[in-house]
Amino acid sequence: MRIIKGFIFSLCACSALMATAACTSAAHKTEATADTTQVESKNAVIETIMSRRSIRKYKDQPVEHEKLQKIVECGINAPNAMNQQPWQVRVVDRADYINGLTEIYKKANPKAAEDPDFKNMFRNAPAVIFIASPKNGGGQLDCGLLGENIVLAAQSLGLGTCCLGSPVRFMTDNVEAAPYVERLQLPDDYALLYAIAVGYPDESPEAKPREMDKVKFIE
Repeated sequence: MRIIKGFIFSLCACSALMATAACTSAAHKTEATADTTQVESKNAVIETIMSRRSIRKYKDQPVEHEKLQKIVECGINAPNAMNQQPWQVRVVDRADYINGLTEIYKKANPKAAEDPDFKNMFRNAPAVIFIASPKNGGGQLDCGLLGENIVLAAQSLGLGTCCLGSPVRFMTDNVEAAPYVERLQLPDDYALLYAIAVGYPDESPEAKPREMDKVKFIE
């Protein structure tokens, strides 16, 4: 009888310990989650990444050269293979360049001009950053990293951005646009890859859902 009572006592004690351990573990997890949330809310880098959106409406306000200079400096400090820096970066904020190129675009795409809000082919942004990569196809990954640095730096300075591919395709495919490509003074072995519209945002789009099920930790 004493053996049975002792066994029951031990079992109860173990159950109590397990329950306590489970509660402690849950508490630790809750604290860890709270700590992570608190760290994220105070981490400027994470906050910038999570708040950045593609902007397609801009204020009619020029971007200061100091800010443009700073964000391209952040761009060229992106990681790149063997520090080869396989990119060319051109910053354009001249209205005559953007508007002149846009007139050629409107001529080829007359429906675009029917939009009363349409001002230029770069989402109406007052400044554009062009990124070129080697014609041999190398360096595109590095140019992508450069662009990410640019858009995040711009976000941290209160600027909006939008990565654009179709305007660059138009510039490289349209014969009338060729003089504008030449004005960028790219090396002969480089070609335009994409552009980044830059300006002060005139909209605050909501974040689009992300598919977290595409992320897996492999055991």
